[in-house]
Amino acid sequence: MKPSAPLRVMLVDDDLERRSLIAGALAQAGLAVAAELGTADGLLRAVSVSKPDVVIIDLDSPDRDILENMRCLSRDNPHPVVMFASASDADTIRQAIEAGVSAYVVDGLQPGRVRAVVEVAIARFRQYASLQSELAQARTSLAQRKLVERAKGILMTRGGRSENDAYHALRKLAMDQNKTIAEIAQGVIDTAELFK
Repeated sequence: MKPSAPLRVMLVDDDLERRSLIAGALAQAGLAVAAELGTADGLLRAVSVSKPDVVIIDLDSPDRDILENMRCLSRDNPHPVVMFASASDADTIRQAIEAGVSAYVVDGLQPGRVRAVVEVAIARFRQYASLQSELAQARTSLAQRKLVERAKGILMTRGGRSENDAYHALRKLAMDQNKTIAEIAQGVIDTAELFK
C-alpha cells in the first residue's frame, strides 16, 4: 500500500525568524510547508494557488484585518485554519471562530502537539462542512416542497382536482418533460401569476 502524502500547510506569520522555526517544527511533525506568508494580505489568492490542506496562522493577537481575511477565506474558499495566538480573551477567540478559524490555540505552537492540533482542526472543519451541506440540502428540500404544495393548491383551486390528482399531474409532467417536480411546480406558479 502506498503511503499517504504529508499534509500540505500554508504558514502565515509576520515574524520571519519565528516562521522559520515553525516551518522546521512542522516538517518534524511530518507536515509539508506548501507556502509561507508574512501577512494575511492576499491570503485568499495564495490559498487558491498553493492549495494547502490546512492554513496555520501564528501571531500574538488577531487584528481586524486578519479576521476579515479569515472571513473572506471561509466564505470564498473554505479551508481548515489553525490559529496559534497569545491573546486568550473570550471575545478574541469568539471573533476568530466566527471568522472561520477551526482551532484556536493559546500560548503558541508546541512542536510535539502540532500534528494532533492540525488533525483535530481538519476533522472539525470536515464535520462543520458536512453539517453546512446537510443544512443547505434541507433548506432546498423544504423550498421545493413549498413550491409543490403551492402548485398543487393552484391545480386544486383552478382545475377542480383532488390533492392526489394534482400531485400526480405534477409528477407526470415532470416525467414527461424530464424535469424535477419542483421545476414543474415553479412553472405552474409562474403561469398562474401571469394570468392573475
